Amino acid sequence: MSGPDAGSYFAVDASLRPAGKGAYVEIERLPTVEFVDGLVFRPVVGEGLMVNFVRYRPHTEAPTHTHPEEQVTFVLDGEFDFDLDGEVRTMRPGMAVHVPPGVPHGARTRDSTCHEVDVFAPPRRVLVEALGRGSPRAATPPA
Repeated sequence: MSGPDAGSYFAVDASLRPAGKGAYVEIERLPTVEFVDGLVFRPVVGEGLMVNFVRYRPHTEAPTHTHPEEQVTFVLDGEFDFDLDGEVRTMRPGMAVHVPPGVPHGARTRDSTCHEVDVFAPPRRVLVEALGRGSPRAATPPA
């Protein structure tokens, strides 16, 4: 049995033109947003997606909410209880959850911390606005 065609995955399309300039970032130097005490967001914002590095302190809750953006969340370290439309699971490193637009969800830590990553497509509008950036673009470290 042969595997997928690596040539098609790693192809260079000469008709494509760069949509912008890439940027390297140091996560710990990114601007932070803290809507809830103990829940710190460090987003990297692109044109069509956002990667949000999130740290929860123990006993911190992200209340149940909905939004129009699609979301994938995965845990890097620690654990938290994730509520996906009433189904609650304890998520640990190596676990991910897909949240379609409009689906109610929330999370909370118990006695441990949690370091997780949220990926949003398109970028989560309210978070972009909280950063004070009028239009989505790559967040870069302060000079």
